[in-house]
Amino acid sequence: MDEIIQTNLSRQEDPILNSERQTPDKQKPNSWDIRQYVMIALVIFVTFCCCTLFFFMIYRYNGFTGFWKELAGILQPITIGVVIAYLLNPVMKFLESHIIKFLEPRMKNQKKRNKIARGIAIAGALLFLVLIFVLLFAAVVPSILQSVQGIVTKLPEEINNLVKWVEEITNGNTQISTMVEDAVEWGTNAVSSFFEADVLTKVQTYLASITSGVIYGVKFILNILVGLIVSVYVMASKEVFAGQAKKIVYALFKPVRANVIVETVRKSNEIFGGFISGKILDSAIIGLLAYIVLVIMNMPDTILVAVIIGVTNVIPFFGPFIGAVPSFLIIVLQDPAKGLYFLIFVIILQQVDGNIIGPKILGDSTGLSSFWVVFAIMVFGGLWGFLGMLLGVPIMAVIYYIVQRCVSYFLKKRGLSDETSEYVFLTRVDKKTNEMIYEELPGKKKKKQEPVQKESDS
Repeated sequence: MDEIIQTNLSRQEDPILNSERQTPDKQKPNSWDIRQYVMIALVIFVTFCCCTLFFFMIYRYNGFTGFWKELAGILQPITIGVVIAYLLNPVMKFLESHIIKFLEPRMKNQKKRNKIARGIAIAGALLFLVLIFVLLFAAVVPSILQSVQGIVTKLPEEINNLVKWVEEITNGNTQISTMVEDAVEWGTNAVSSFFEADVLTKVQTYLASITSGVIYGVKFILNILVGLIVSVYVMASKEVFAGQAKKIVYALFKPVRANVIVETVRKSNEIFGGFISGKILDSAIIGLLAYIVLVIMNMPDTILVAVIIGVTNVIPFFGPFIGAVPSFLIIVLQDPAKGLYFLIFVIILQQVDGNIIGPKILGDSTGLSSFWVVFAIMVFGGLWGFLGMLLGVPIMAVIYYIVQRCVSYFLKKRGLSDETSEYVFLTRVDKKTNEMIYEELPGKKKKKQEPVQKESDS
């Protein structure tokens, strides 16, 4: 028996016997196989064809785009409900936490207590939304209509007053006065020709557009009402929906990839939620602050101007300047001197918001530099208009986060640092030692980076 065991062990250790048992593929790992390259080329070709067909399907086939437009119209109440639920979720969570604390010593059944707290919190969140709209319509809309009506009726007189004020400022300088009068005359003629040649000759077209707009407005209001009902179901069962989504993700992907997807969605929700809710609160504070200061400065149409400043402040970076243009025109036509004071106030308000109020409320919720903020607003604003200017920054923040995670993963996998500062003066990476080699700066020693330990794929 011992001899048989010794014989088997000697056979296992014998390299000649082991080489005889190896397959030809293992003996020649570097053998050239044309079938592998044919398969790779075929996969690349099929992928390219599919991408081309998908491109022409979306951008060239009108029936496909029409189908998506019709589907978006059908799902509009659902979309509105999900958006309302997402915006009201922080209010609901705040109310729910306080209601649970109130009911905890009074109700022993936890399931029933949580259900009652959720129902009261949903009702409170919806009441909060309705109360905001009622206050806006009751306090703001009549004042805005009155201001717009006053501006329209007094426009010629205010233009003449502006011309006289310019003449007084220029001390009778005929050249500047002539330039101002020509500009005012050109603007007046352009408005008159617009109403005479364009509006009056296309009354039927405009009436048809107004009729279709009214029909669309009524339909949109009905969709909002249905959306409010949908938002109730979404807020009531948000944990169930989240659990179902995670279940699908873990069913389709391996845990390693599913964890990355769940983490990315969680981070995206954190970025969007923090940015949108913080920006709405920031804009409300800026609008209220602008109204108080404008009242103290005795500015005309204070409510209208404050609403314009607050609404446009939702747009990052460019918002205050976009709102300043119509507000300045409204004020300067009624009182040119106050228009200049208003510009000074807007500059100060923008600095206060950008350096004090905004950072306190928003913090570093996006993690983007000023360049990427401007880039996101320009790109997504050009694609989707006002909605793109509003949502472009959080979308860009999510893209930036995903790219940053991918780059960091591949760098660490190659044993390199993921710190950006380590690559500023980098010239090359040594292929053998994986050492990061830097250019020599005057007065500084060459910096060497120790290779980072590779992480496992898991």
